[in-house]
Amino acid sequence: MNLALWATQAALAAVFAFSGIAKATGSKEALVASGQTGLTRYSLRFIRFIAAAELFAVAGLTLPWALGIARGLTPLAALGLAVIMVGAALSHGQLALASEARRAKELRNVATNAFILAACLFVAVGRLGML
Repeated sequence: MNLALWATQAALAAVFAFSGIAKATGSKEALVASGQTGLTRYSLRFIRFIAAAELFAVAGLTLPWALGIARGLTPLAALGLAVIMVGAALSHGQLALASEARRAKELRNVATNAFILAACLFVAVGRLGML
């Protein structure tokens, strides 16, 4: 179980490190053009806030268990990312309802968000059980 949790934590850390860096450095237009269409309804200030949350969560996913200190932060980081994924899925869902032309793409984004949400919950529950 520990190996599966570490593999999931590493995968989530990679995904959110990439996403967080892109959101922290890219323009809103570039982010939307790259496929992060769920950001269309948000201000650049909020996008930067999400970027910071994702990057702090990357540290929370990995460092506490790697260093053996404050291990309770890992499930909290995973839960925080789960909340972000719920928001992302809702945003993509609204876009799917608003545009027939983009419906299939946005529904695929919702499915991706749901998969990442499930991975976050797996880490949160798994690490809580190991505290």
